[in-house]
Amino acid sequence: MDSMIPLGQKNTLAEYMTLSGAENHPPMLDKDLYDSWKSRMELYMQNREHGRMILESVKNGPLIWPMIEQNWVTRTKKYVELSATKKIQADCDTKATNIILQGLPSDIYSLVNHHKVAKDLWERAQLLMQGTSLTKQERECKLYDAFDKFTLVKGESLHQYYLRFTQLINDMNIYKMKMEQFQVNTKFLTSLPPEWSKFVTDVKLVKDLHTNNIDQLHAYLE
Repeated sequence: MDSMIPLGQKNTLAEYMTLSGAENHPPMLDKDLYDSWKSRMELYMQNREHGRMILESVKNGPLIWPMIEQNWVTRTKKYVELSATKKIQADCDTKATNIILQGLPSDIYSLVNHHKVAKDLWERAQLLMQGTSLTKQERECKLYDAFDKFTLVKGESLHQYYLRFTQLINDMNIYKMKMEQFQVNTKFLTSLPPEWSKFVTDVKLVKDLHTNNIDQLHAYLE
């Protein structure tokens, strides 16, 4: 994987949410949460430069390289002979393959890395995961358990805590596990350690937990 093309990084919340805690890296596949990974990967791709073209490569296949006749022989055009638009598409095809491979754990990577086309990789990974993914009910139970046990990790900043919580809520929304705003806000505040109790009380006094969202609560706490 050392030969892969390095990808840039944006410092937006949506971008961070797709990274699953890793910097400069697409979201890593969790075999128990394939649907969530798929959605976050699509978001990650869309957030890249020429993201629409990258996703188009994944969904519909790579550029069909044009042909040229030279000295009475028909051949495929070289990269330098492509138009500017087709050069971008060819680059996006490579980036799409790169992104998918970087998001696969080693055991899955070893099964699919012979594929060089992003669409083939995407479909192969989906086929492998359909045989190992949990049922919808089991996935929901796992996410509810993660929600119940969610707490601030030792040494974690408030911002890191907020980003992890936001990602968890995003995963739950992907599976249409809707919860009341009050429930989400209460969990976000009560999962903070005791030393935050004074600030949590202050938030409860000035913020309506039924109408405000966790973005607003986080901003106020900071």
